Amino acid sequence: MADSVRRVVTRHHLAQPGAHTLKFWLVDPGVVLERIVIDLAPSDQARVPGGVRPSYLGPVESPRVRPAVAPVADRPVPRGDRNSQIVHEQLLAKARAGGISLYFLGDSITRRWGATDYPEFLAHWRETFHGWNAANFGWGADSTQHMLWRVENGELEGVNPRVIVLLAGTNKVGDQPGDEAKIADITRGVTALVEACRARAPDATIILMGILPRNDGPVMPTIERINANLARLADGGRVRFLNINERLAGPDGQLLPGITVDRLHLSRQGYKVWAQALEPLLVELLGPRAVIDTAPPPTGDPGAGP
Repeated sequence: MADSVRRVVTRHHLAQPGAHTLKFWLVDPGVVLERIVIDLAPSDQARVPGGVRPSYLGPVESPRVRPAVAPVADRPVPRGDRNSQIVHEQLLAKARAGGISLYFLGDSITRRWGATDYPEFLAHWRETFHGWNAANFGWGADSTQHMLWRVENGELEGVNPRVIVLLAGTNKVGDQPGDEAKIADITRGVTALVEACRARAPDATIILMGILPRNDGPVMPTIERINANLARLADGGRVRFLNINERLAGPDGQLLPGITVDRLHLSRQGYKVWAQALEPLLVELLGPRAVIDTAPPPTGDPGAGP
């Protein structure tokens, strides 16, 4: 008590192996929980404690081991790498710059179309969207939970675009077939993105893209089932569903020649197909392209070098 420290020891019998949850509750607001020491060595009444040697406030903290559980698709998760953090700052600045009527949100398939480190695709982006004030908010390797975090952390705040083009989900699909749980998880993730965009840009029309074909694994049946779910999100007004897969692949799901560069990412020809499918909708929603474009300048991958 001279040190105002109280040590409490409890013993528990774990009848089964596997994960267990240790819970504690605040009873007295004047008490501070300093440390929890878990001794997993065998012990009995004649030998207490087990493998932990006595010390003042217990041993030093052990490395925390978390189970390798995939993030849930509809819960926002930030990217932890420094490159992604820099990009988030760049995209925040782009959002604050204003002048954006057409907002693209997605992963690397979206990003490459309007990025400075893909000059060939950027040239086609400018040819296609100049005058519609288009800005690209795609980022490579993003899954739905990462895009959701970016939307909820400022990348759509105050932008007020008239149209949002959303392409998401392929990084959650991966290159292996998915079961019912995976299909439902990805559907929830994209649904959460649609809802987050509508909450922050209520006057925008969302063009929700179906997940594009990929031939780097046997996943087309999974993609088709997810897209069938996503099609139900269309309301005929503020949410439009656009599936261009029949223009990119044959009836068997095999990509047409020259559509992608690696059986996943679109080539310039693939982007042309996407642009042709978008054009009628954009003319309807935005009108003809203007001579002057007010969108902020494009950004790129800060790790790509000069």
